Amino acid sequence: MRILVVEDEEKLARYLKKGLEESSYVVDLALNGTDGLHQATHESYDLIILDIMLPEYDGLSILKAARIAGINTPVIFLTAKDSTKDKVEGLNIGADDYIVKPFSFHELLARVRVCLRRGSHKVALELKVADLTLDSLTRKVFRGKKKIEVSPTEFSLLEYLMNHAGQVVTRTMISEHVWDSNFESFSNVVDVHIAKLRNKIDKGFNIKLIHTKRGAGYVIEEQD
Repeated sequence: MRILVVEDEEKLARYLKKGLEESSYVVDLALNGTDGLHQATHESYDLIILDIMLPEYDGLSILKAARIAGINTPVIFLTAKDSTKDKVEGLNIGADDYIVKPFSFHELLARVRVCLRRGSHKVALELKVADLTLDSLTRKVFRGKKKIEVSPTEFSLLEYLMNHAGQVVTRTMISEHVWDSNFESFSNVVDVHIAKLRNKIDKGFNIKLIHTKRGAGYVIEEQD
């Protein structure tokens, strides 16, 4: 899952990025309204967390522009503006939730999960390929009855592969959805993580699930 955080208070933005990444989300940051507007309307995200009081373009303007452009990505406003009028205005122009600062990160995380569940019909709570299961809520992975311990990045990578089970995904596709915008696409990081994940998922099992399509990418499926 890829999340955009638009927040001009850099310390808070870094705190949110760290906390969300520890929960296996991929996070991009925008520290002003101009960058936030560009990223929200030119990149693909599963969720946007948006401050209202931003330099250059405020959060309301960014959300309006996104909705006018036909972008229906769920949006959570995270702001110090706490009046009922502000909340009503934010929700009326298309926000999915509204959280007032200061806030509990655990509450924010719970609302993030609710928005992601509600906002995307294509994201299942439990993914299954053969005897491999991944639970998006509990963040647990099992191969048969064996629990597989994975890192946050490995979880995101496996979740992406399983959401596209049976489809070949390229290294570029993987990097855009599993790593943030600073990822160097020419590196071998994708291959290294695939190798680590394959070692955990397939080692010791007769049926291999993660396959390399030479010159194309990777696919997760049960092959004959």
